[in-house]
Amino acid sequence: MCLRRLSAGGDASVADVIAVAVPGGAIADAMDKVEGLAGQLTIDATNMYESYPAGFDSLASQVKSLVGGPTAKAFNTNFAALYDDVDAEPVRPGTMFVCDFDARTVTEQLIEDAGFDPIYLGGLDQARGLENLVAMTQMASRGGLGPFFYPFQPPW
Repeated sequence: MCLRRLSAGGDASVADVIAVAVPGGAIADAMDKVEGLAGQLTIDATNMYESYPAGFDSLASQVKSLVGGPTAKAFNTNFAALYDDVDAEPVRPGTMFVCDFDARTVTEQLIEDAGFDPIYLGGLDQARGLENLVAMTQMASRGGLGPFFYPFQPPW
């Protein structure tokens, strides 16, 4: 699988998966700098701290409209500053995600490869709810918890 980082634009035509990790308000500008977008599976890790772009009910739906392929919303509720610490956790942390049906298998694999347990929350139509969760994680972090992992598990 080819995953290529295009931080300042470039050609995505050989990428199997595109990860979008820019500020929510910069999605359109960032994607305008990328050539070769042709329906690839896309992981949207963006968050919005301002107004949503007109015409879109979520950032993930904006990303999907620009790339045109199966899309997932993932990695947006985790604290990136902790990614290097995932493997040291005694309980594997989770990451919540939503996605189009055709994106689920690859998204789950990428989440597992990053050291997290995938926590599926439904279809891409649920992306706004996942995007809104960021406000709660930020409140918890600023309230004294600091950046944190969230392991989820069903009751014993």
